[in-house]
Amino acid sequence: MKHLPTAFLAAALALPGAAFAQTAWDMPTPYPDGNFHEKNIAQFISQVNDKAGDAVKITLHPNQSLIKHADIKNSVRDGIVPIGELLVSRLENESPIFGVDSVPFLATSYDEAFKLYQAQKPLMEKALEKDGLKLLFSVPWPPQGLYTKEKVETIPDLSGKSFRAYNKSTEQLASDAGMVPTQIEAADIPTAFSTGRVAVMMTSPSTGVDSKVWDFLQYYYPLNAWLPRNMVIVNQSAFDALPEGAQTAIMDAAAAAEKRGWDASKEETQRTTDLLKENGIEVVEPSAELKQGFQKIGEKMTEAWKQSAGEDGETLLDAYRK
Repeated sequence: MKHLPTAFLAAALALPGAAFAQTAWDMPTPYPDGNFHEKNIAQFISQVNDKAGDAVKITLHPNQSLIKHADIKNSVRDGIVPIGELLVSRLENESPIFGVDSVPFLATSYDEAFKLYQAQKPLMEKALEKDGLKLLFSVPWPPQGLYTKEKVETIPDLSGKSFRAYNKSTEQLASDAGMVPTQIEAADIPTAFSTGRVAVMMTSPSTGVDSKVWDFLQYYYPLNAWLPRNMVIVNQSAFDALPEGAQTAIMDAAAAAEKRGWDASKEETQRTTDLLKENGIEVVEPSAELKQGFQKIGEKMTEAWKQSAGEDGETLLDAYRK
């Protein structure tokens, strides 16, 4: 990762809290300006900048323009930047706890996804704390659906096709369905499909619209497979070094952003599904056979996730299922 912090930021991170007056914070995010997550974060930043006075000023750097998605978490941990956004499940290789929101068919509605988040949150916070990180807020994507070039009726129809993966769970899903997973970031989806690197993906209608999937795909099946979440994290030392008023401004803005983001995600589901239709994508109700096939894969993956997560996984699922 080649990106470097501003000299001022590097100096500020090394100084005691009083030196954070008029500190400039750069905030990298993975998604483009028009995405609803980024709009929500822009409002979060505006509220912090307004309420924190001269203590801290945050500048947004969307669409991997400052730091690549894969490097954001470590960049915040290492103090290269003090704050950033990333997909929660990108960290599943570090701890299974971060992957539960991407287990297929475990939580398939907003109510279920929020309940799962409440069960997951204290364990996420504990895992982040070990790396000197603090969770500020977390917002879900719209439910995940299947995008294809050809009609699909059953799981065997997908056999052998290349599948766009973006985390450990989507790699496993592809393998269990007989597909070939290939890791592709959201920003690279159009190129990956246009060049034939992948032929199928499972993602939200929001990402479908961001990627203009109508240029290279034909069908969308709203499976409501899972609702993966993004999270905004902050370097704990950088946060602690801020004056109390600035800390309060950040936490108040974070609470507002989380609530606003969940509401926006629900609205985004309908808006972007409609846009897919308007631009020529055929939105098709998945067949019973297709849903049942994916449901079986989901049950298998839930059990595998539980085993990998050990006692924490059992505690989380017990809390979720109460």
